[in-house]
Formats: sequence, C-alpha cells, structure tokens
Amino acid sequence: MKTNAKVVLITGGSSGIGKSIAAYLSKNGYVVYGTSRNPEKYASITDFKLLQLDVGDKATIKSAVDQIVAQEGRLDVLINNAGAGITGPIEEIPEEEIQRNFVTNYFGPINVIKNVLPVMRMQQSGLIINITSIAGYMGLPYRGIYSASKAALEITTEAWRMELKSFNIEMTNVAPGDFATNIAAGRYHAPVIEGSPYEQPYGKTLQLMDAHVDDGSDPLQMAKAIQSIIIKQKPKVHYKVGAFMQKFSVVLKRLLPDKTYEKLLMNHYKL
Repeated sequence: MKTNAKVVLITGGSSGIGKSIAAYLSKNGYVVYGTSRNPEKYASITDFKLLQLDVGDKATIKSAVDQIVAQEGRLDVLINNAGAGITGPIEEIPEEEIQRNFVTNYFGPINVIKNVLPVMRMQQSGLIINITSIAGYMGLPYRGIYSASKAALEITTEAWRMELKSFNIEMTNVAPGDFATNIAAGRYHAPVIEGSPYEQPYGKTLQLMDAHVDDGSDPLQMAKAIQSIIIKQKPKVHYKVGAFMQKFSVVLKRLLPDKTYEKLLMNHYKL
C-alpha cells in the first residue's frame, strides 16, 4: 500500500539504537523497515516491518531494497545503523576479525548505499544517515580497529555527499557516544591472554569500556535526534549525540596539542 508517509530503511533494526529509532519513527507516522540477519528470531517486534538483510551479503541487500520499492514504490531515507564492536590489543587481534569488522562497519554500509542510490536518483530526492561513533574521531586504546572503521565511514561520507549534491540526495553522519544497549555483548573481544604483555592494561580497559556502555544514555535520545535530522531541508555534515563530555572530547581534540590529548585519554583509561 503506497502512502505519502516517508519510507525509511534502517539496517540493524532488531535491537539497541536501531530498534529504538525504528519504533520511534514508526510511532511518528513513518513507514519503517528494519533489518536483521535473522528476523525470524524477533517475532515480538510488531510496530515496524523487519526484513532479512546481512550487510556482508550483497544478495540480501539487493533483495531487501527490491522488496521495499516493490511494496512502497519509493525509498526516502536510509539509516545505516548496523555495526559491530571490536576490542583488543591491535597486535593480538586476528587479521580475519579485523577484516570482518570492516565488512560490517564500512564495506557493508557502502554496499547498502550503492543499492539505494539508483532509487533515490530516480526520485530526485533522498536522505542517507550513516551512524558512526564519537570513537571514530580519535584513536582509542584497545578500540583502535573500531575507531578506524567508524572514522573511515565518517571521511567517506564527507566526500560522497559532495558527489550526490547534483542529484538532490543528502548524506550525513551521526556519531553517538555510549548508549545503554547490548553492543558490549555482541562485540568481538580479543581474549585477555595470560602472560601477554597486554594482560593487565587490556583487562582493566575492557572492564571500563563495558561499564561505560552500561551507564550509557537512553537510546530514545538518538531516535529523537534522527527524526530532527530527517525533517531538516539541508542536514549538516556531522552530528554528535550523547553525553556532554563525550561530545566535548571531540572539541578538545581539535584544541589541545596531540600529546596533551593523548595524556588525557591515557588517564581516562587508567593506562
């Protein structure tokens, strides 16, 4: 059934930030399609549709986009939310885990965008919101691969949005801080290896990171921020959403000498 309501695709809509955004937009009159690698596990989700999509599988991306366009006749907003955490000393993280993280956090979102662009270009309108992370603005100890994958998406967005201007398609980044979600349970943790030179500092940092997520903000804050961006005519290049000090840390990085900022981070992580 085709309506005048904006049609929204949200990758990773079965839990955490994605689920909060999907439920909030659905309640506010948008036609929302969330995605999951295994939607059959989430029969309890009834306030929006959940399609099968794995950002690492191009065939599932195409199938999901085709289903939405066949059903609705258009696709107005893509929210690239699916992502994965990864922690560990860079020296000890297996190369295949690094590659897997970049598939989920970087190459996957790019492939989803490539599938929606022909639809948006035909409509001569569209909005793409890439959910990155405040961690993408700085190299964080024992989160270096995660920081790098999110930073790559931030920078790619800066370039890509300029390439899309002539098609009346907008693209923006939204970088959240820590939110109370289940990301810690789903992230890849390199094991704390007994006798490793990183055993003590990595073990302590891991406990600290999990505590930050547990004490994080309500994901509803992200949902409201996303809706406010959707209704803007000309979204900014970057948005940051989260606790004041997390957002302010990005400002401090710009203002402080590199070594001073590095010392602040090391003090924060008790290294």
